[in-house]
Amino acid sequence: MKKKVNNIRFLPFCSRFVLTLSHNNQSTITNMKKQLNKIIAGVSVALALYGCANQTTSFDEIVANRRSVRSYDKTQKVSEEQVRTLIATTQEAPSWANVQATRYYVVMSEEKLNEVLPSMLANQEKASTAPVLIVTTYKQNQSGFFNGEAANEAGNLWGAYDAGLSNAFLVLKAKEMGFDTLIMGLRDADGLKKALGIPSDETVMTVVALGYGNQVPKRPDRKPLDEIMKIK
Repeated sequence: MKKKVNNIRFLPFCSRFVLTLSHNNQSTITNMKKQLNKIIAGVSVALALYGCANQTTSFDEIVANRRSVRSYDKTQKVSEEQVRTLIATTQEAPSWANVQATRYYVVMSEEKLNEVLPSMLANQEKASTAPVLIVTTYKQNQSGFFNGEAANEAGNLWGAYDAGLSNAFLVLKAKEMGFDTLIMGLRDADGLKKALGIPSDETVMTVVALGYGNQVPKRPDRKPLDEIMKIK
């Protein structure tokens, strides 16, 4: 009599396996399942290492999905290693004559977060939920200067400009890493300098909240392109 067979098909990511197993041999089925689990594990590792399953997020998607998030889940921590990766990315930003005048003061400990919180003024409530606050400064008389003299009428505004470029890299890299951010300009610069030991020759610009947001803000309206761009 012809034995009845059962076809079991499995498609792990990029490969397809077809197994034909006999109903009358349970031990064979059990052994094959064990071998199959090993194959699945091996294929999964290989795909992760060699990119068979490509999950890369495009730059346009990162830009489109970035939001200014005003509330965070403080129970989800950010590691020092992750912060180092994030700040290292800002070093790739362009700057005046490559002077790299932007500086970052990363506040992560509970004690220091509580110390700087009063300096956040009207942003205290928003800042209090973030597990990390990043204070951005720039060293004066570097960007926009040659031989100690301002290169043009903008002077130290070039330092602020370069800090903005660095922060653009920061918030976009943060989004790529799965974090949310909020750039805050309402702050007490003197209070932050005292709490963090920021030198007098540095100008405090922004404080960036970093963490995992517990809200998803809608995309704000943008001005028409022709209102902000003129082609001559």
